[in-house]
Order: sequence, then C-alpha cells, then structure tokens
Amino acid sequence: MLGAFLVWLLYKDHFDETSAEPHSQLACFSTSPSIKNTPLNFFSEVLGTFVLLYVAMSFQGSAVNLGSTGRWPITTLIWAIGLSLGGTTGYAINPARDLDPRIMHAILPIKGKSSSNWSYAWIPIIGPVTGALISILIFNLLH
Repeated sequence: MLGAFLVWLLYKDHFDETSAEPHSQLACFSTSPSIKNTPLNFFSEVLGTFVLLYVAMSFQGSAVNLGSTGRWPITTLIWAIGLSLGGTTGYAINPARDLDPRIMHAILPIKGKSSSNWSYAWIPIIGPVTGALISILIFNLLH
C-alpha cells in the first residue's frame, strides 16, 4: 500500500493531466484483463501461480546448489510467466500485487478516476490462492 501511495505521489501531476484516461490510471495500481472472459482470466491467474510455485518448490527440493546465482532462477521464472501468460490479465500471481494497490486507488484523491473495478478484483485474489493450493497439493502428491 505504501508503494501504491508513493506511485500516486510521484505521478500526481501526470494523473492530473491524464484525467481523461481513468482506465490507464487504474492500470498503474492493479491488473485487469485484456479481454474480459471470466473463466479464462481466472484460469490464467491459477496457471501462472501454479507454475511459479511448482517450479520454485522444485528448486528448493532439488540437490542442485544454486550457489551465487541466488534468486536468479526465480526471477527468470517470473519474467517468463509474465511474457507467456501476462498478456491476458497482467499476471498478478500474488494477491497482494493487486488488492492493496487497488484499495489505494479507491481511497486516493485521483483526479478523474473511475471505478476501481471491484467486480474483477476477486480474480487476481482467488486465482493465485487457488493456483497455489493446487500446486502444493500436486507437488506433495508427486514428491
């Protein structure tokens, strides 16, 4: 939420100048679908989170010593998920990525802002939670 507040503070002049583009303003704070298709948007969030957690758990359980590369494989994985699956929903893959900034969008005094699109907000919250639970279940069944 602090990050969303700082974005608003830093870009306040820009938001004031672009008040005729409320959907672009909202995009700075939260995800939204390119094409609204609730089942596929939900599936996109489930799949992205599933892949992230399953692969991350595989790294943790492997005998491979990542050594000085540290978090680079996970960073690359998130980048790959964004490139491959991010176009449909903006890939929250983490409920905190969308919910807290969306709340800040709702309460900040942004000139010309529109709705915070709460009718869509459940997808980037429930989708990643669902993907995480499925990933953990399958990982534990297979390992």
